[in-house]
Amino acid sequence: QVQLVESGGGLVHSGGSLRLSCAVSGATFSPYTMGWFRQSPGKQRELVAAIPRGASAMYADSVKGRFTISRDNAKNTVYLQMNNLKPEDTAVYYCNTDDGVASLPGDYWGQGTQVTVSS
Repeated sequence: QVQLVESGGGLVHSGGSLRLSCAVSGATFSPYTMGWFRQSPGKQRELVAAIPRGASAMYADSVKGRFTISRDNAKNTVYLQMNNLKPEDTAVYYCNTDDGVASLPGDYWGQGTQVTVSS
């Protein structure tokens, strides 16, 4: 059974930073592309950043230059460093991955972690 466990959300002032982590477990699961989505009330879930195994990361235009995605393949963990946070970054952030496809969304989701940025 594949599980994604997220951590690192919270409340921060505008201009602050947070680091999200997502650990993927599963006996034979090897994540290919790993990424982060977010969803705020009344809006569709959107892709924030993704990083395929052995390839360059991609970012939504709204977070370029402020967010950095990285992964530790030995730990099956993906991170999202978020700097210079803005109130519009407030959302529930979800980790997402799959083991057989390069594009997201994949089949596996984390439980979500709340990020709240106050002005």
